[in-house]
Amino acid sequence: MKKLISITTPCFNEEENVRDCYEAVKAQFDGPLSGYDREHIFADNCSTDKTAAILREIAASDPAVKVIVNARNFGPMRSTYNAVLASSGDAILLFQPADMQDPPSLLPQFVALWEQGYEIVYGIRATRSEGWVMRAVRHAFYQMISRFSYVSFPPDVGDYQLVDRKVLDAMRKTEDAYPFMRMMTFESGFRAVGVPYHWLARKKGFSKNSFFSLVDQGLNGIITFTTIPLRGALFVGTAVSILSIVYAVITLVASLLATGHVAQPGIPTLIVALFFFAGIQIFFMGLLGEYILAIYGQVRKKPLVIERERINFTAKE
Repeated sequence: MKKLISITTPCFNEEENVRDCYEAVKAQFDGPLSGYDREHIFADNCSTDKTAAILREIAASDPAVKVIVNARNFGPMRSTYNAVLASSGDAILLFQPADMQDPPSLLPQFVALWEQGYEIVYGIRATRSEGWVMRAVRHAFYQMISRFSYVSFPPDVGDYQLVDRKVLDAMRKTEDAYPFMRMMTFESGFRAVGVPYHWLARKKGFSKNSFFSLVDQGLNGIITFTTIPLRGALFVGTAVSILSIVYAVITLVASLLATGHVAQPGIPTLIVALFFFAGIQIFFMGLLGEYILAIYGQVRKKPLVIERERINFTAKE
């Protein structure tokens, strides 16, 4: 009996790319992966173009293609993870983007390493076809989260990972309302190996992941898997308090030793101190607010997504 490989592709307004993505993945299973069965799950995040209609056409002609259509746009992270949880493969490719910036041609190499006993095979975005500003920002983020996370997480690793079924079963035990999937796999443990590759430029259309969405996802990863923001706030607060005490002592000594009218009553100092400490307090309040929002999202126990329909899934799925 052939082993089943599941591939998950999230999509939102990707009418120009979904068919190309389907054909590229299918070509791998018609060629080097012909000894495996395929399950390709598309998670449509309530697209407003023809994406869902194209996926219905594909699914009607290929039972290996399954489609989840969400009732509204729940964001890429929640929608993707919901599709991953719906997979039934012996191994699961967590994220195959419709724009194929992470190339499907790497899948045979991932599967070969999985067959060698690695439960997590992850792609390392060693080089990128994008502007130097975004390249530098992404690299800095990956370096920071890799260094300060309590989970051993290699730099420049995204969601493009092939994981064994046992890894997914371990991930299921974590009830996360806003999953940061790329690090959940490493938190689960198991044997892992990386494959460096070139992150391609998008050929058709444009990314639906806005800058603010990327910032939101980055903050989610930092808050969920590192303690550095709160610990940093503690250290900064302690340092500022010590400096304030030292400054107060110096001012008192200078006042006591002064023999004449050496300065005005210190109005400029008060203004600077007021704005400085107010800024510190507002920053820390915002930081605590991020953690409170994360806690609030968890305790509400809302579903990952609300689905409109599933196509080509069996009743038990």
